[in-house]
Amino acid sequence: MVGGSSAGSGAAVAANLATAGVGTETSGSILSPASQNSLVGIKPTVGLISRSGIVPISITQDTAGPMTRTVEDGAILLNVLNGEDENDPITSTNPFGKKDFTDSLKKDGLKGKRIGVARKSFFEYVSEEHRKVIDAAIEEVKAAGAIIIEDIKILSANNDWDINVMLYEFKSAVETYLKTVNVSTDLNTLNDLIHGNRRLGTKALKYGQALFYQAERTSGRLIDADYLNSLVFDQEESREKGIDAVLADNQLDAIITPNNVGATIPAKAGYPSITVPAGYTPVGEPVGITFTAGQYSEPTLLECAYAYEQSTYHRKKPIFDKKEG
Repeated sequence: MVGGSSAGSGAAVAANLATAGVGTETSGSILSPASQNSLVGIKPTVGLISRSGIVPISITQDTAGPMTRTVEDGAILLNVLNGEDENDPITSTNPFGKKDFTDSLKKDGLKGKRIGVARKSFFEYVSEEHRKVIDAAIEEVKAAGAIIIEDIKILSANNDWDINVMLYEFKSAVETYLKTVNVSTDLNTLNDLIHGNRRLGTKALKYGQALFYQAERTSGRLIDADYLNSLVFDQEESREKGIDAVLADNQLDAIITPNNVGATIPAKAGYPSITVPAGYTPVGEPVGITFTAGQYSEPTLLECAYAYEQSTYHRKKPIFDKKEG
């Protein structure tokens, strides 16, 4: 298992085929392959990095982000990617300007930090082998000077979330994107893509296109009540009643979750997360510890991630099969 949909970038960086990679995340697609490949994955606040040129899914959740073997490399790549782009208006909310994110690489970055463990919200969804690795990682975070607040409860963690926002936004965004590509393709609408895939048959439809059908059934109009009601619900539950609430109520600097479990809430909020190698299961499967916090909290998360990495060095270099033939 190499993780979610930025798995190609993740596997290439993990195998030392590239120094660094860029993944794109809507919900877990940086955090999943990073944790599965023993990498550092930085899913930034939506607005930190321009999405211009990226095939879109959700205008409120999509973001690019670094996938690297070390936190330092991730911070360096974040410096390059960070910035305002007039073609992506959400980047006008970026408060960092020309900030050097390597300033946050502090070996004592966990000292005195209040870190909450979202055990009741997410840990039941991982295997016992993964939990043992994360439990050991939490003790390592504590040993690095952090104050651990156990069993915090994110009230919205177990919501019955719908995907209305993604479906509406995908139809609208992909049709806008198609206007920017070569017109000779005759692909101008989502419906064109659906019929084009049908013509290609199994070559294009190994995994079907059920989400395309669901998105096509919406109007794609971002003023419809169904869309707006879901958007208001998602953002209120993930922000004010979710991450913001648990950070404020427990006076936390960050929240710990395992791997990409729990990615839905920061994804819907548009908030950042960083995952760092935490060790391996007995059969050698990588496990990541993920730090999450509020909007534009990247400097704090980098402090936590770097201090944890520097006090543990869990990542192992890949071993390649040298057999001939």
